[in-house]
Amino acid sequence: MIQFLTGLLARIGTLFRARPKFSATGGLTAMLAAAAIFVAHWEGERTKAYLDRIAVPAVWTVCYGETKGVKQGDSYTPKQCLGMLTASLAGYYAQLVKCVPTLSQQPQGVQVALTSWTYNVGAGAACSSTLAKRANAGDWVAACNELPKWNKAGGKVVRGLTNRRADEQRLCLASLKGA
Repeated sequence: MIQFLTGLLARIGTLFRARPKFSATGGLTAMLAAAAIFVAHWEGERTKAYLDRIAVPAVWTVCYGETKGVKQGDSYTPKQCLGMLTASLAGYYAQLVKCVPTLSQQPQGVQVALTSWTYNVGAGAACSSTLAKRANAGDWVAACNELPKWNKAGGKVVRGLTNRRADEQRLCLASLKGA
């Protein structure tokens, strides 16, 4: 599955460098597909529910980091996991756009990076963040530069989160440069 996602990411890489030209749903669909590929790489796919002990308190998790309604013993197919991820990302993106209305006017890579971040930290934290304040002030470079600060879980720096935030920041900043 990861090989498939990596190959698909390589094919749609050019989408990250272009400003989105949204039709009613076509641009949003492409952005969500790109976000799903990006997030899947960082979350990893686990089709059987597991107890995420990094979270405080520990929480049942499945697929690509899905926690809503997950309980011990749940199991899904890879296709179900990808559908669940895409639906979750759409919800997080919609919540983020409510608090950062100009996000949808930014290059697709910015949207993907910030949707990935929001999926990981939650819409409440994202919307009340300095990152959102900088984005709403129109300082997108400063907003992208806030991402590395979000590298902790349970109050401790997590190397995987540090790497993920660096990847999100790279995508965010490179998309702005290409705009």
